[in-house]
Amino acid sequence: MNAILLCAGFATRMYPLTRNFPKPLLPVGDRPVLDYLMDQIAELPEISEVHLVSNAKFYDHFLLWLENHRNHGTYGSLRILIHNDGCLENDNRLGAAGDLSLALQSIDEPGKTIVSGGDNIYQFSLAPLWGDFVRDKEHRVVALAEKDISKRQKTGVLEFADNDRVVRLHEKPEKPSSQWVCPPLYFFQDSVRESLDEFLASSANHDAPGHFIDFLCQNDVVKAFRLESSRLDIGSIESYHEADQLMRREFY
Repeated sequence: MNAILLCAGFATRMYPLTRNFPKPLLPVGDRPVLDYLMDQIAELPEISEVHLVSNAKFYDHFLLWLENHRNHGTYGSLRILIHNDGCLENDNRLGAAGDLSLALQSIDEPGKTIVSGGDNIYQFSLAPLWGDFVRDKEHRVVALAEKDISKRQKTGVLEFADNDRVVRLHEKPEKPSSQWVCPPLYFFQDSVRESLDEFLASSANHDAPGHFIDFLCQNDVVKAFRLESSRLDIGSIESYHEADQLMRREFY
């Protein structure tokens, strides 16, 4: 079983902070954003490898990050591999779906896989979700309750059928179909590789991960973990500073 962390974006909306530095490694509360997610991934039983996908521009930054953790033995025997997707500029990026495919192709037997964007700090435990998922046969996504309609209009919103089955994911909808938003945190069965290949062959929109999730929901069974919890989404300079201040208050 594996974890895949998508960290290949160029974060152009956060220039100048991210012009020459990757967003997942920005310090929040004196720790890189990515470290909070890695702490949670390292706690999940049966995860044998973590595959982190970077672009070519920031690849060396992630190598230095990994070297530092190896020198300190932070994650024990957990094997962490960093993949370079070869992109040097935002205009020629592979997109989240392309980067996910790159990581999956590097794994001989993917098995069950947890996938996350590297720029979110989840304020809930992943362990119970992972425990339920490994006993299931369906793909899973996370659904977070969001009462603010203006925030729902700027992210992926889930549409449900019965029994928490997700039938659509609508990216940045003008009229959200529910109050449930979907962060970039997914739990995939090993069949996801075939579905991703079909999506890449049939769609030209490979950028936002929600487009693939929408495709998957329409072609396979995807269920949601509905949580009354929150996350810190490092999507703008303002949200970055808010997250930094919050984590500093929590730890100091």
